[in-house]
Parts: sequence; C-alpha cells; structure tokens
Amino acid sequence: MNKNNKKINKPKFNSYWIYGLVSLFFISTYFIGGDSSVSASKNINITSFEKFLNKNQIKEVTVINKSIAQVTLNRDALNSPEHKNANSTNFLGQKNLNGPHYIFEIGNLELFQNKLEQAEKKGNQFNYNFKTVENKWFDVLIGFLPLIILVGLWIFFMKRMSGGAGGGGGSQIFNIGKSKAKLFDEKTDVKTTFKDVAGLEGAKEEVQEIVDFLKNPTKYTKLGGKIPKGALLVGLPGTGKTLLAKAVAGEAKVPFFSLSGSDFVEMFVGVGASRVRDLFKQAKEKSPAIIFIDEIDAIGRARGKSNMTGGNDERENTLNQLLTEMDGFGTNTNVIVIAATNRADVLDKALMRAGRFDRQIYVDLPDVRERKQIFGVHLKPIKTIKNLDTEFLAKQTPGFSGADIANVCNEAALIAARKLKKAVNKQDFLDAVDRIVGGLEKKNKIITPEEKKTIAFHEAGHATVSWMLEHAAPLVKVTIVPRGQSLGAAWYLPEERQIVKPEQILDEMCAALGGRAAEKVIFNNISTGALSDLEKVTKQARSMVTVYGLNDKIGNLTYYDSSGENEYGFTKPYSDVTAQIIDQEISNIIETQYQRAIKLLKKHKNKLVELADFLLDKEVIFKEDLIRIYGERPFDIKKVVKKTNSK
Repeated sequence: MNKNNKKINKPKFNSYWIYGLVSLFFISTYFIGGDSSVSASKNINITSFEKFLNKNQIKEVTVINKSIAQVTLNRDALNSPEHKNANSTNFLGQKNLNGPHYIFEIGNLELFQNKLEQAEKKGNQFNYNFKTVENKWFDVLIGFLPLIILVGLWIFFMKRMSGGAGGGGGSQIFNIGKSKAKLFDEKTDVKTTFKDVAGLEGAKEEVQEIVDFLKNPTKYTKLGGKIPKGALLVGLPGTGKTLLAKAVAGEAKVPFFSLSGSDFVEMFVGVGASRVRDLFKQAKEKSPAIIFIDEIDAIGRARGKSNMTGGNDERENTLNQLLTEMDGFGTNTNVIVIAATNRADVLDKALMRAGRFDRQIYVDLPDVRERKQIFGVHLKPIKTIKNLDTEFLAKQTPGFSGADIANVCNEAALIAARKLKKAVNKQDFLDAVDRIVGGLEKKNKIITPEEKKTIAFHEAGHATVSWMLEHAAPLVKVTIVPRGQSLGAAWYLPEERQIVKPEQILDEMCAALGGRAAEKVIFNNISTGALSDLEKVTKQARSMVTVYGLNDKIGNLTYYDSSGENEYGFTKPYSDVTAQIIDQEISNIIETQYQRAIKLLKKHKNKLVELADFLLDKEVIFKEDLIRIYGERPFDIKKVVKKTNSK
C-alpha cells in the first residue's frame, strides 16, 4: 500500500515478451556462437579499406566465411591520428595491437582477391588468409526451430479462440468455454421498438406480453399463474423474427442476451455445453432477463436422427445442457428464452414441449393490409413522389416477406437514381418488382425471329387462357423481353386465398398450360419453353392426388406427413398398384387441362394472333391492351352486376 492507501496493480505478464526474447536470443547467438571479435570491430566500407591498403597501413586481412573481412593495422598505422577512432584499445584502455581493428563486407570474393594480389605485386607487406567459422549454438537452435514455430502457433490460435488480447495472460486460454452472447441492457442504445415492426399484430402482442411479464410479474402471479419460460418464433425467412427480438431488446428494461445457435458449436468436446451453462449463469445473475437464440435449429435438431457416425455427439450434448437449463432442477424462472427458427419441423420434441417453449408464435407472410404497413416503414427514408399509392404497391407484391419489401424499396430507389430522377415513382417500384422476381433485363440477348415469334405466341396463350377463366389470376402485364433465365413472362395478380377449391386449382393449371397449347394451335408443334409451366402443373396435380385428397379414385386419403417423421423409412406409404393409379390420375388431370386450353385458344384464335402480333411490336403489353382486344372479363362483369343488385 502506498501513502494514498491505493492498491498498486502489478503489471500483467505479456506473452508477446516471450516472442521478443526468443528473437533477441536468435540474433545474439548468431554473433556470440561465432567469432566474438566480429562484433568488437569497427565497420568500414571497401573504399576505406583500399585507401589503407594503398598507404601500406595493413598488417593482416582475414576473410571469414567468404563474406566478411577482418582488418588488422600495423604498428605505424595505430600511432597515426587517422585511426584514433579505430578499435585500438581494450576495455582497460590499453592498446590493442593484435586486432582486428576494422571489419567490412567484401562483396565479390574473386574481385577482392584480385585486389589483394595486385597490392602484393606493388610491394605492400601484409598477410591474408581465409577462415570458416561454425556457429554450433545457432545450428542447434535451427534444429529446434520447427518445434518453436508450432508452440508459437498453438499459443496464437488458443488466444484467438479465447478472445484474449495480447497481455491477457495464460488463463485466457480457458475462456473458450465462456458464452459469446452479446448483452443489451439499459446502458445499451437499442433504437428498434415495436413501432418499427409493421404488421405481425398477433406476434407483437404475444412478444409484448412476455416483456410485460418481466416488468410486472405480480400482475400475473398474484392469480396463481406462472411466467412462461420460453417462446419460439417460427416463420419463413425474412418475415421479421429477428426484428421482433430487436424490438424486445429496445422495449424491455431488463438485460437481454442475444446470440446465434451456431455460437455454441465448437471443434472442442464439451465447449457447447460449457457455453450454455455460462450463458444461463450470467442471465440468472442479472435476472429478470431475456435470452434470445437465433437459428436455434443449429443445436436443437432432433436427437438420434442421421447419426450413423457419432459425429453429432457434441451438438447433442449441447442440446441436453440447454434442455436441463430451461427446465431442470434448480431452474430460475426469472429467465425467459426467446428463440427463432424457420425449421421448426426438425427440432427435438423435448425442446418443443410445454415447460421449455411454452409458446410457439407463428410469424406468417404478411397479407395485403400488413404489406401496406411495411411499405410505410421502409418508404420513410426514400424520397418518393407525392401521394404514392402504397395500397397499389401492396397488391402488386403478393407472397412478399418484410425483407422482400425492404429490398423492393431499395431497388426502386436505385433504379430511379440510375435514371437521374429526383423522386421515386410508381413505375420504379414496378420495375423493381420485375427485377427481383424475374431477374435483370437482357435486351442484348440474341434471339432469332422464329424464336421471338414462338415466345410471343407462348406468352399470348397464357394471357388469353387466364383472361377467359373465372378462377385464374387476373393478368397485369406480358413481356417477351428476356429476364434472368426466362425468355418471356406473364405477370399476374393472384387472389390471396386461405383455402383453395378444386376448380380454382384446375383453372390455374389450364392457364399455365396455355403457352404450350398456343404453340400447338398456331404452329402444330411444341417446344421446350414450357419447362417451368410443366413443373408447376405437375406439382399441383400431384398435390391434388396425394396430399389434399381431391381425386375420386384415390379418395379422401393423404400421404403427406406434417410431422416430418417417415415411419415407412425409404419405402413409399402405398402399394405399387396405388402408385400406378396415382401416376395415371396425375397424367389425366394435366392432359384434361391441356386439351381444355387448346379448345379455348382455337375458339379465340383470331384474337390470339392479334395479341401476339401486338406483343411482337411493343414487346410489353398491359391489362388495358387485353381489355381493348378481348373486352372486359365476362366473370368480372358478372361480379359487378351482382354487387349492384345486392345494393
């Protein structure tokens, strides 16, 4: 203790001093292990040496290892003032007559030897010889060099894995088992709140309630209720699961630990379980607290599956420790775990049960009303035209997640900037949707006139059939400009249905086959351009037969397993006879809709040709062009009449 009664902190041992000392040792042994007189001589250059040689001041020259020359002066030279700075005295101040007094690098050995011989011919009296010096200490150390390098690399990587800085000390090697969770508390500036989360009203309500549990626990416990131990956010990628967690961190006035499921995974055995223990220990010390684990499927997959080699034992140990911490002896109920995944079907049943994740919150794709709200959030930083119709944009993006809408807004701003516009307008957003869904326009792609004509009739066939069918999605636009991998495309605005009837599926299949049917009607030939259409209708037909029970011959049966557990192993859950019936029924459904599309196009062949020619000329046509050629859709007119009569 000093006078101010302050504790004097001892300087921490810095391991980088070891590296410095080893390097210094290598350098010193190079000189110490060799001729010690080398380091005691004064350095000169070869020009100075030649001057001394011409003055006949040199007594002896010794060439060491064919690279360094040691020069010893004669008695007359040592008495000269010219060499008063030479190494002519020893440490006692006595004259050093034996030398060497100077040292220099000779460069080319052959040229140096010629100079010495020429000096001898001129009558200079001196001796010269060659000497080889072996550094035994240095040679021994060179033998141990690989081992020294391996030890140094081991120390370096262990310090990196432990997260320690240079000077953290050897004990930091054992920090590898510490949790990597990032702590957000009242001191952390987290700006995301529930106001920044558009849509997801049901999910927000449940998550807000969890925050309220921790803020006012007595409100719920006074009636005998227990605070939930965990909530699992389940949804497709981009729907806002992590954003909800960020909002919880911004709203909650309790410590919030955030990490990913992969943060538990490590190459060393037992590290994952150790990190789980450390995480819950920290959370309990700061309780009430919230732990958020993103992508929990990285450690929460069902145990015992696909574990033929035993390579997943470490992950299973980590999961076992997580199960124990969430609901085991001595579990602290003041810690709530929130997890997010888009693969809830692969999670272990023990993890999903009540008492661990008491609530499963489904974060679905936003509907048209929620998409409008999401557009409102992402349009705030973007300079748009006045009175931009966000409801129209919401209708143009069915099936888009929140992340997709954010991407649309950003892409629209980039497109407007590329066109040197002062504000982003509706067309920029439509172009952004086309860019994201269809890919980049390829106007330079080389297409022959015959191919272009085939593509035009193919897309016109889609447009015509969809226009004539009641349950087919209404057309928005048709283009024959190549985008991405497609040579042409027809854009529709599908209705957002919660349940689908057989006639609706069949109309959609017929519209999808309209392109190939148009090729057959016009050219009496078909092409490979219908690949994506055939893939789509085959999946729809197979779902009707094997999943939804919409086929008369198969009946009200489904071979779909929602649990993801195939109890039949690698075999089919039906007999070979049933498999033949399924294949035949799928083929019959598709062929029936194909013939239906051909019949429709033959009936309207003249208008089909007119539409295709117009498409060849303009390359892009819109809904208004179809109304001009075909008139209003008959089914739309009926709907308007029904609404009028009801009023």
